[in-house]
Parts: sequence; C-alpha cells; structure tokens
Amino acid sequence: MAPPNPKKRGIWQNSRTHGGGPPSDANLVDRVADFSYESDALAQLIIEMWLGNHGNLLQAPAATNYGARSANAKAVLATRGIFLQEPIVVTETEYDNGFSLADAGLTKGVVLVLPDGNLATGSGTAGGPYLLETAKMLMAVTPNGI
Repeated sequence: MAPPNPKKRGIWQNSRTHGGGPPSDANLVDRVADFSYESDALAQLIIEMWLGNHGNLLQAPAATNYGARSANAKAVLATRGIFLQEPIVVTETEYDNGFSLADAGLTKGVVLVLPDGNLATGSGTAGGPYLLETAKMLMAVTPNGI
C-alpha cells in the first residue's frame, strides 16, 4: 500500500512554489517523461564525473546556480557531438527529491541524471572496459541517465 503522501520523485515542468508559498510536492503536477538512451560518449562522461572531473556540471559555482550549470553542460555535451538548448545534469538525489525545471529557470531544459557512482565497482581508470560497461548499464536503468 502506498503512503498517503508519496514523494514526487522525478523531473517536473512546473514550479514547486505556486503563489509564492513554501515548496510543496503537492504543487508538482506536470511531470516530464523519463527516458533511456545509450551512448558511449555519455557513458564516458559518467565515468569522468565519477572520477571527479566536470564538477562544474553539478556545482557552478553553487548547486543552485542552474543557469551556469546548464551553460557548462551545453559546452561539455557539444564536445561530444550533442547540441541541446538548455541541458542540465542533476544528481540522483536531485532527481529523487523532484527536480523542477521551472524552479531552475529552464524553459527548454533537457535533464540528464548522473547515476550514483557508489553503485559501480571495478576498474577505477577512466575508460576502463568494466567501468564503461557499468556506466552504460547504470545509464540504462537510471531514468534520464546520462
């Protein structure tokens, strides 16, 4: 049986704060579809982020500076042949807490979720064969996983 007020996990188009009130999961009504996409270039980006590279995709300079995070994601993705208007990379925790595109100020946002690196074991070398396949697998099972 579901809890009476289940947490609104996922990515939402609308704002958590309607009418200037406090943030509320009850305000989230316009959910964006989850998807899965396989790409060696994105799997390599996951590995690089797990190894501590591209920190500006999650902290630019603050986690709540979504415009800068989006600009940084746009630049990094372009180097991999992916050209999006307002991409943003979020953590699984941000996804689990219900990420709002409206609150982030992104009207044409494409949200990519970084799979939790604590789920991976194996090669610690960027591009290692086991880590690449692990990243691709976690990318497939994480909604909107990059």
